[in-house]
Amino acid sequence: MCKIMDVFGQNGRQNLWMFFQAVIAVYLLILSVIDIRWKKVSVRSLLILLAIAVLCQVLCGKGDFRMMVAGGLCGGVFLFLSWFTQESFGYGDSILILILGILSGGWNLLWILFAAFLIASVYGGIMIARKKYTRKNSFPFIPFLTVAYMGGMIGGVY
Repeated sequence: MCKIMDVFGQNGRQNLWMFFQAVIAVYLLILSVIDIRWKKVSVRSLLILLAIAVLCQVLCGKGDFRMMVAGGLCGGVFLFLSWFTQESFGYGDSILILILGILSGGWNLLWILFAAFLIASVYGGIMIARKKYTRKNSFPFIPFLTVAYMGGMIGGVY
């Protein structure tokens, strides 16, 4: 691990954290395009992102362990809701929320979810007002999670 920190300079952990943030942001953008185009994200691609998030936490040690567990539990609640409602809220979205919870921690995950649901509700309201959607339509949620995550990342929230 010392050699990894040497590559990333004097502020090794911080620089490595920023590197992982960039990798995760690009990965989320790719998942957003996949979700918009095919409305389905493979579990394999989400497991790759989970491995990246866990590697990021192991190498960077950013955040409190209890907050990571709290974020994971929040994601677990969404997974339970997906199972209970028979995928009214998709498994892919729930797995991504679990990953973001492990990566950013409990409180930051709540801010990400707040922003994502707010943006999605405004988008849905605009589309209903423009008569493009009805109340029965659905739209992909991963792009809203991506915008909320990247907004917090760029704004320095986490």
